[in-house]
Amino acid sequence: MPADPADGPAPAHPAPGSGGAPRGPVRGPAAYGLVVAGLATALTLAVVAGVALGSVNIPVDEVTRILTGRAAPSPFRTIVLDVRLPRVLLGAVVGAGLAVVGTVLQALVRNRLADPFLLGISSGASTGAVLVLVLGIGSGVGITSTLALPAGAFGGALLALVLVYALARRGSTMTGARLVLAGVAVSYILSALTTLLLVLAGRPEHFQEAMFWSLGGLGSARWDTLVLPAAALAVGVAALLTLARPLDLLLVGEEGATVLGLDTARFRAVVFVLASLVTAVMVAASGAVGFIGLMVPHAARMAVGAPHRRLLPVAALGGALALVLADLAARTVAAPQDIPVGVLTALTGGPFFLWLMRRRAEGSPV
Repeated sequence: MPADPADGPAPAHPAPGSGGAPRGPVRGPAAYGLVVAGLATALTLAVVAGVALGSVNIPVDEVTRILTGRAAPSPFRTIVLDVRLPRVLLGAVVGAGLAVVGTVLQALVRNRLADPFLLGISSGASTGAVLVLVLGIGSGVGITSTLALPAGAFGGALLALVLVYALARRGSTMTGARLVLAGVAVSYILSALTTLLLVLAGRPEHFQEAMFWSLGGLGSARWDTLVLPAAALAVGVAALLTLARPLDLLLVGEEGATVLGLDTARFRAVVFVLASLVTAVMVAASGAVGFIGLMVPHAARMAVGAPHRRLLPVAALGGALALVLADLAARTVAAPQDIPVGVLTALTGGPFFLWLMRRRAEGSPV
């Protein structure tokens, strides 16, 4: 995948173990442990704040008693255990999943503007999920009902990825800039298709659910909707950690990775499918929450550098923290109104995206 002049200067990542000048800060095990511990502590505090604050504020000591099983039955206990805790945990899981997928996609396409939203994967997953709703697939009960939406979302995400890949390819070459442009185009087309499906369906009740997927939100979180995203996150992160070295090899470029023994075409196909699956499960649970997969990998890379064995756990913790805080803001800044969390991530992610484009235009590797 040769660099495209329109893509700006190619990131000059050093080969792992090559002795070249590293781009990100290189931290020792103790410093890395402090970063992980700091993020884990911040995430724990954010979860407690997310459970305690809202349209009804609950004292932290009461939250602690409820979470440790020492509180008597009360309305607060119902709010904490049945409403807020599953929502906050779903936000943590979805944020971690989107950040990890964004980190991997940026490595695969060697473009730091890439994320599931910009590459059209989230829009494809939304279209697939809405198609399942409109057609009434899996509308009964049982395992079919549980898996119908994630399966539809995965099919839509995979189709979007294939379209983006085909549109971005020119002969035997493909650049990160063309991938992002193709992703934006496919995203708009699929968004229009989603609207068309709803109009043709002629069922007003579907518009509310479509709004959920187009804007992103965690308001429908329940304990049973948390299981599949948590499993997808655990399996996805574990699988990607085993692929950390091949992901590092991609940072030296297509030719360099091939010389070092990596079958880049097959590796990209496998990881794209894995990334699509994780994205689809997250979108099926939360709607299309954009820009978490764009912003968090940059912050994580600045903290611990580019090697993926270090980067992926930090990105996961950072993504979880970011979405828990964003959802807390969505529930409190205009209380009792509940703002879709995707609106807040777009309001912060859009300016961040423009800043990145400006940095690339100025020749910065960031």
